[in-house]
Amino acid sequence: MSSYTAFSQYYDALTQNVGYAERADYLCRLLERWQHPAGITLDLACGTGSLTCELKKRGLDVYGIDASPDMLAQAQGKAGEQGLSILFLCQKMQQIDLYGTIATCFCTLDSINHLPGPEDVQRTFSRVALFMEQDGLFIFDVNTLYKHEEILGNHAFLYDTETVFCAWQNRYDPTSHRVHIDLDFFEKEGRVYRRSSEHFTERAYPLEEITAMLEKAGFQVLEILEENTFSPVKEDTQRAVFVAKLKTCRNRKE
Repeated sequence: MSSYTAFSQYYDALTQNVGYAERADYLCRLLERWQHPAGITLDLACGTGSLTCELKKRGLDVYGIDASPDMLAQAQGKAGEQGLSILFLCQKMQQIDLYGTIATCFCTLDSINHLPGPEDVQRTFSRVALFMEQDGLFIFDVNTLYKHEEILGNHAFLYDTETVFCAWQNRYDPTSHRVHIDLDFFEKEGRVYRRSSEHFTERAYPLEEITAMLEKAGFQVLEILEENTFSPVKEDTQRAVFVAKLKTCRNRKE
């Protein structure tokens, strides 16, 4: 997997359209929808911490985990600038090792798709379950097969921001539903441009396969929604939101 060293420098500039405040509001409404007190909350694969900070501002007792030290450095700086006291831990999703239990776990912006394969997804679900309280909620989103096939596919995208120019190129493997992503960043320094690159892969899964993996980890899927709505997924849904409740606690001595 990529360390996201180069990506971390430009991530915020390239995700200005994400709407982290609106996304945090949506997640809080999902908790209200299922009458679930947030309790101790984990923002899994928190990246540069934008969502973590927004959740903290809304009164959640939240901390973040990410596998990239460079992403976490950005997150820690961002929280400090906003006067927010947030714990950030450097751990891989499939190997999380927490100090206690959590009542809620969020994992957003297709982070699950970045895991190498189904075994890693299963391990991640099992690790979340291992540290989650009975009836805790695990809310996460995934890019769908439709998005990988029709939107990302073998397409290229260009982003021109005030700080960086980015060329995004995809190569789609239909046999594994993987999209191999190549990013080239060009940042102006005086009269020349400095180039850096990032390479990573996303893999999509049938929603039924994700449901089966959740059930194997002890979760019950409550609903699968269209991103940022309370409507069920459709054939052309690009990002699906899973709301799952832990029904079977595992042995925490594992």
